[in-house]
Amino acid sequence: MPIERATLSTVEIDRMYALYSASYCDAQRDLFNQDLNDKSHCIILRDTDHVIQGFSTLKLYNSTWNNAPLRVIFSGDTIIDPAHWGSQQLAFAWIRFAGELQKQTPEVPLYWFLICKGHRTYRYLRAFAHDYAPRGDAATAPDRQSLMDQLATQRFGDAYDAATGVLSFPKPQGRLTPELAQISDAHRRLPDVAYFLQRNPHYARGDELVCLCELSPTNLRPMARRLFCSE
Repeated sequence: MPIERATLSTVEIDRMYALYSASYCDAQRDLFNQDLNDKSHCIILRDTDHVIQGFSTLKLYNSTWNNAPLRVIFSGDTIIDPAHWGSQQLAFAWIRFAGELQKQTPEVPLYWFLICKGHRTYRYLRAFAHDYAPRGDAATAPDRQSLMDQLATQRFGDAYDAATGVLSFPKPQGRLTPELAQISDAHRRLPDVAYFLQRNPHYARGDELVCLCELSPTNLRPMARRLFCSE
């Protein structure tokens, strides 16, 4: 379920950090809190005992492009306890919430600004949308690339390399644990995974691939569109 970040209790944040620190090396509570405080909303996955088993943080903000307004959903950390990887409830709740945001101001384009440390996150783009960037089977349009560059530079400054589309930090902002960083041979053979590894070869040291997707009914695949457009 989506909630405003400011409404999270200390107990809930403690549980979220426990999930985060189990998935990432270099975990530091002060940096986690700082990042969380920058976000506006969280999507929470709970089990039948109401215990948090996953979460996705996001920041909704306004921007401009070519002198026209746009809205941006910047995705932060998305963590699911491995025991609940089979559940798609977090993803479903995320796309429903994005649809609610789009309905608030349908005349203003809504973009999903995503940075990917791993292929699992990157593959959500194809699961949700017809068109997104970057992708292996289509070149990124120049105007879309310029918008990506603008958003990434505004948020990350010199950590963003426009030539590669990758964020690299002098001090890692969170590396996947060795277990989660491993990619099976079967997954490596998937075209989207192979492309992700080509674009972000140093993902295991914390590099992140910058991605962008317009969230609109016409750009979403049928299942995602049904959730996005649901009342």
